Amino acid sequence: MASDQKTFVFDEVAKHNKLDDCWLIISGKVYDVTMFVDDHPGGGDVWLRATGKDATVDFNDVGHSAIAREKMKKYYLGEIDESTIPVRRSYIRSITEKIHNSKNSTQLIVVLLVGIMAAALGILFAASS
Repeated sequence: MASDQKTFVFDEVAKHNKLDDCWLIISGKVYDVTMFVDDHPGGGDVWLRATGKDATVDFNDVGHSAIAREKMKKYYLGEIDESTIPVRRSYIRSITEKIHNSKNSTQLIVVLLVGIMAAALGILFAASS
């Protein structure tokens, strides 16, 4: 972590919950997305529903592209002190997030696909016997 990197507490971030002052918490990072609100394909309501909480699951469940993830970098403000997020507003890491963050996600997907194909072939073979 760089020494000039800012760390925010939840209450500070949660105050930025309007379309003209909109901050989000995603994957332990804080983003000021105010300048992107009008350009976001999902519109302003999406942003307002994501403020005042950890929006990681919301973000990952939409299935944002690599381009969208790259664009996030210009809105980055700093890290969130996760110990300051109230439990009811935090998230449990979803399987989607674990796959997105996994360096071995391609291997995991291949293993899952091979397993599914093997099971399907086994069912077909058993049915034809």
